Amino acid sequence: MTDDIHELVSLASRVLGAADQGDFIWGHASARDPEGRGAWIKRSGIGLAEVGPEDVHLVSPDGDVLSGDGTRHLEFPIHTEILLARPDVGGVVHAHSPHAVALAAAGVELRPVSHAATFFVPPSVPRFTETTDLILTRDLGRSLAKTLGDSSGAFLVNHGIVTVGPDLPTAAFAALLLETAAEQMLRTLSFGGHPTWTDDEESLVKREHIYHPAAVHSAWDHLVRRLGG
Repeated sequence: MTDDIHELVSLASRVLGAADQGDFIWGHASARDPEGRGAWIKRSGIGLAEVGPEDVHLVSPDGDVLSGDGTRHLEFPIHTEILLARPDVGGVVHAHSPHAVALAAAGVELRPVSHAATFFVPPSVPRFTETTDLILTRDLGRSLAKTLGDSSGAFLVNHGIVTVGPDLPTAAFAALLLETAAEQMLRTLSFGGHPTWTDDEESLVKREHIYHPAAVHSAWDHLVRRLGG
């Protein structure tokens, strides 16, 4: 993994874009500023797939661009408020993942019908329902952070998802896993029948076996290689 925060945010953005998480020019990934000044995040107006290191800037919790160029995203409070509320978090992703949006809108609980969902479940994935609009204020950002709690991800119902991790590669990988898990859940339900899923005890064991930090970082390296980076 790179130590340069501009390159890191750029890489995470392009990994998400390559996985069709971009929703045109919307969606963003951020990394905690090592000096505690806020979040390093891409500038607005460009898609995730086209983010370069020069497109990454530092945004304070009050929305000031402290370093770098370009207009900041309106939803910066998603990132800055979660980082303030969760000292254990080093990276945040917000995306409009299509299957995750559909699953949350359907009011269907995400179950571990596959390996992917065991990264999150148990407990149940939190659902933020205070608004379906953009997270434009620090108050809404704080409310979202409260809903997220200690979880690795949350559904913003009728809006999108947020995922977090101890570092940005983990948060980005989590976003891809949440979308995969949601798609697999929807496909399972579409077949009817009598769906089954892994119980909580075994889900936690599988999480440790499959998604331990070394494996997650190896998966991240794989995703970066697929970019040709």
